[in-house]
Amino acid sequence: MSSIIENTKPADSGVDVGSAADVDAVMKKYDRESNTRIWEGIPQTIIRCLMIGFSIYSIWVTLFSTALPEVRLMTFLGMIILIGYLNFPMKKGDSRVNHIPIYDILLMGMGVFGCFYYRFNAESIVKLATRVTKNNFMIVLAVLTIISLMELCRRSVGIPILCVIVVLLGYTFYNVRFGKVIYDLFFATTGIMGTPVNVCAKYIVVFIIFGAFLERTGISAFFIDLANSVAGASAGGPAKVAVLSSALCGMVSGSSVGNTVTTGSVTIPMMKKTGYKSDFAGAVEAAASTSGQIMPPIMGAAAFLMAEYMGVTYAKVALCAILPAILYFTGIYIAVHLEAKKLGLKGVPKEQLPKLGKLIKKVYLLFPIVLLVVMVSTNTRTMQFSAAIAILATIVVGFINRDDPISIRKCLDALEAGAKGTISVAVACAMAGVVSGCITSTGLASKMITAIVSVSQGHAMVALVLTMLCCIVLGMGVPTTATYCIMAATCAPILVSPEIGIPVMAAHFFVFYFGIVADITPPVALAAYAGSAIAKSSPMKTAFTASRLAIAAFIVPYICALNPQMLLIDADVLSVIQITITAVIGIFGVSAGMAGFLYKPMNPVIRLLAIGGGLTLLMPGLMTDVIGLVIVVAVVLFQRMGAPAKAAA
Repeated sequence: MSSIIENTKPADSGVDVGSAADVDAVMKKYDRESNTRIWEGIPQTIIRCLMIGFSIYSIWVTLFSTALPEVRLMTFLGMIILIGYLNFPMKKGDSRVNHIPIYDILLMGMGVFGCFYYRFNAESIVKLATRVTKNNFMIVLAVLTIISLMELCRRSVGIPILCVIVVLLGYTFYNVRFGKVIYDLFFATTGIMGTPVNVCAKYIVVFIIFGAFLERTGISAFFIDLANSVAGASAGGPAKVAVLSSALCGMVSGSSVGNTVTTGSVTIPMMKKTGYKSDFAGAVEAAASTSGQIMPPIMGAAAFLMAEYMGVTYAKVALCAILPAILYFTGIYIAVHLEAKKLGLKGVPKEQLPKLGKLIKKVYLLFPIVLLVVMVSTNTRTMQFSAAIAILATIVVGFINRDDPISIRKCLDALEAGAKGTISVAVACAMAGVVSGCITSTGLASKMITAIVSVSQGHAMVALVLTMLCCIVLGMGVPTTATYCIMAATCAPILVSPEIGIPVMAAHFFVFYFGIVADITPPVALAAYAGSAIAKSSPMKTAFTASRLAIAAFIVPYICALNPQMLLIDADVLSVIQITITAVIGIFGVSAGMAGFLYKPMNPVIRLLAIGGGLTLLMPGLMTDVIGLVIVVAVVLFQRMGAPAKAAA
């Protein structure tokens, strides 16, 4: 990563871009996953072997294990606690080499002992059922293990989700008998061993490892070169390259921050060299990278998770995600195009761009993704088995790629990276289980529904706004897949309640999208902060600019919730065509109004008309489509008639 950032800074261009040290500093400040211990020598080798072993074990378990869920999940959590504490120090910026204090060893030991004690005594504990809480030793064991997990959550995920959990635990212990709470959260499969961790251990971990292998085949560089070849020569080409490459890379990576740094280290210096302002360059990359995770067919592994949660096929989830993803990236693409026109920016000379003919010869790099999608969508194999086969296909493809061949070392690096990437997701999933367990034990779900229905007076729009705010707060700094687990457990049930009446698919997409955009929404906009580190711009200004560029991400979920046909639910061919055309025109109107430029600068009245017309087109109904179309066409004609001849051409 460091070499990429340093090598993309032109030596004589005068472009001021962040160095690897600048990026690392900001990442360590804002991103929990970047604050890891420093190990060298023999300790480094031992920990590396532990993490590689964890990845291999996880793949084996998902494919072949027939053990009790309690045995399988407690082993998984025990190993997560072990490698988690070995990677994450108590506070940020701890640069001591080969150092782990005694209190960390105690915290780690508490959690590991608790999980593995349960694992080796699972049958007898399960037989005891609720009677297990009459044993004081078991109560202490459960409490200490939960505390160990919560502290690891603070270190690897962040404080916002932990604050929610502390409040929920306080409420639960106040209203429910202590022993019952401990049983539900630790010994039963409704707490830390609930659906989120079960899905993480069964599916997510394999897909994270698959993504780590895929990155080592050189596919990210392929995506960037492909985007350069397609869009690099057009007006403001580097920004369009950022949009396209980030969409492609983001669907695989599952990390908005990681995607921003990976592709941004190449695209942001290119954008600045072309003439874009620093904050705009960083914002484009952050906005595109964040919502690369809504890009089907992979969606950062969330598509497979959503299919499991909703009890539908993976193919249905991927199909439903197509139109919202098109609208989102169309909105960003239009915004960067209009910004380029406003600034009079040119593209990159064609002779400096990769040749499409040469890139086509490397299309085999996409084979593992295509194989995975085909196997899962046709139900040829289970999702986890398909992911394992895709990992093997990735290794084969890596050997074929002579420009950047895979090696045994790269395979070991991928296994290590997969384990490291799993830590924060698994811990967040465990905490999502605690949230779900608290809500179940107290009956809080019905109370939350009653409260929101009371505040909203039964109006779906008000309920959606309140849910959106909850999703953005709960999604701050939390990995994508874990964010969705939390949203599915807490927010989606509110929307699907009879009082609100949002369809299940639309509700889950709504909470998923708003959980994701938390990464570009101030004040905790991790992807925007990462982009600002490379662009050398103001983090907060970059975050607000990214939110403006990603305006479609704040609009489309509402349209999906109010008009499920946007997700291609119960829609015929003609309806799909109509929805697609009107939605794209609507996003065009909103994007033009937000940019304040079409053929010439817009005055405030014209901007409001463009935004209003675009929003009207996005609303369901023939009348709203006609009204919106008239307004947007009128704005375009007015702008064109008053524009200079060169601009209107």
